[in-house]
Amino acid sequence: MARPRLPLLGRMPFPARLGLRARITLAFAASAALLSALLAGTTWGLTRENLLNQREASATRQAYLNARYMQNQIPDDGDTEKIQSSLSALESPSGSRPVLRLVGADGMVTWVAPFAQFGENALPASLKRLVSDGTAARMRYEVAGESELAIGIPLPDQSASYFEIVSLTELESTLESLAISLFGASLVTTLAGAALGYWTSRRTLRPLANVGVAAEAIAGGRLDTRLEGADDPDLEVLVSSFNHMAQALEERIERDGRFASDVSHELRSPLMTLAASIEVLATRRDEMPDASARSALDLMQGDIARFQQLVDDLLEISRFDAGVARLSLDEVQVAELVGQAVEATSERPVPVRVGPEVDGLVVRADKRRLVRVIANLLDNAEKYAGGATSVTVGALDGHVQISVEDAGPGVPPEEQDLVFDRFARGGGAGRRGSAGDGVGLGLSLVAEHVRLHGGRAWVEGRPDGDPGSRFVIELPVNRP
Repeated sequence: MARPRLPLLGRMPFPARLGLRARITLAFAASAALLSALLAGTTWGLTRENLLNQREASATRQAYLNARYMQNQIPDDGDTEKIQSSLSALESPSGSRPVLRLVGADGMVTWVAPFAQFGENALPASLKRLVSDGTAARMRYEVAGESELAIGIPLPDQSASYFEIVSLTELESTLESLAISLFGASLVTTLAGAALGYWTSRRTLRPLANVGVAAEAIAGGRLDTRLEGADDPDLEVLVSSFNHMAQALEERIERDGRFASDVSHELRSPLMTLAASIEVLATRRDEMPDASARSALDLMQGDIARFQQLVDDLLEISRFDAGVARLSLDEVQVAELVGQAVEATSERPVPVRVGPEVDGLVVRADKRRLVRVIANLLDNAEKYAGGATSVTVGALDGHVQISVEDAGPGVPPEEQDLVFDRFARGGGAGRRGSAGDGVGLGLSLVAEHVRLHGGRAWVEGRPDGDPGSRFVIELPVNRP
C-alpha cells in the first residue's frame, strides 16, 4: 500500500518554487510596497488638489482686483497704448499675463496684451465665448506642452473683458519633485519591509531549522536526539510530536535490534551442533555407497556454511545497532595487510597493485575488521561479477585507498548509493535463494566497519572505461 504524503503547505504554482524564507520575505516586501504605494498615491493626489485649489483661489482673487483696476483705466477713446501701459503696470503674481478684450461702438473687437505670444490665440475658444456672453469663468489647459490657468472676467460697463493667464509650470515642477520624493520613500519602505520580512522569517523558521538538524542527526544514527521545549504554544505541539516520533522510532529500532540479536544467539547453538554433525558425516563421506547421499552432504555443508555466515553477520550488525562495537587498533603496514588478506580470503589468485606512495604508510586499524572488509569485497565480486580482477592500494590527501575492481556488469548510477544498505542486492543479483547469492549484508558490514574507522566506502565505474565496478574504501593515515 502506498504511503500517504501529507503536504505541509498548500501547493502554489509560482511561490512553491521559492523557499519558505523567500516567500515570507517576498510577502513582507509586497505588502510594504502596496501599502507605501497606496499612501504615496493618496498623499500626492491630495497634495496636488490642495495646491491647485490654493493656486486657483489666489490667482482668481488677484484677477478680480486687476479687473476692477482696469475697469477704471480704460479711456473713452479706446487708446490701446494707454491700455497696454496700464496692463503692464498691474501687480500680478509671477508667471501671470493679462489680456484685455475691447468691443468698439462699431462692434469691432480689439485685443490688447503686453506679451505678444500671450494674446487672443493663447486663450481657449470656449473660455472666450463664455466670458463674452457675460459669465466669469476659469479654465486649466495646456499651451505648447505647459500647463496654464486662464481666468476671464466680463466688464460690461466698458464693453470689455479682462483675462489673466497664470502659468502652472512651477506648481507642476513642485509636484514632480514631490512625486520623486514619495517614490523614493516607497522604495525605502519596500526595502525596509523586505528586511523586516527576512528577519522575521529567520526568527520564525529557526525552530524548523532545529527540526532539520535533529532529523539529520537521527538519520545519522544518533537516535537519542531530541528537541528542546518551546515557549510558543504553537511550536510546542511540533516539538512534542517530533520528540514522540523520535522516541517511538528509537524504541522500534532497539526492539528490532534486540530481536535480530536474540534470534542470532538462539540460532547459533543449534547451528554449531548441526555443523559439528555435518563435519562428522563429512569425515565418513568416502564410506557412503550412494552418490546421491554424498551430493546431499555437499549441499548441506554449503548451506550450513552460508547459514553460519548469515548468523555471524546478523550478530555483527546487532553490535553496531546497539552501539557496542569497538575497535582493537594496531599500527599495521597497509600494503602488507592487504596482500595477506587477499591471499587468505580469495578463492583464486588476484593481483595486488601497491602504489609507491604507500611505502612507509601506517594505518591504525582493527586487523580483524579490515580483513573482513577485504574479504566481503572479494566475496561480493565473486558472487555478482565473476570474481575480482585486481586490488589496488594507494594514498591520496592523507588517506589510504583500497579498491577492488571486477569485470562484471557494473552497478547502475541510481543504485550506487543503495548497494551499501542492509539487505540490498541491486539489479545484478540473481534470483533470491540461488546458490551464489547472499542476503545483502556483506557491503553493509563493509560500510559499518569502515565508518567505525573514521573512513568511508563507495562504488564507481572503472577508471579505464571497461565494463565493471570499482569498490573503494578510504581510511585515514597515521605516519610513524
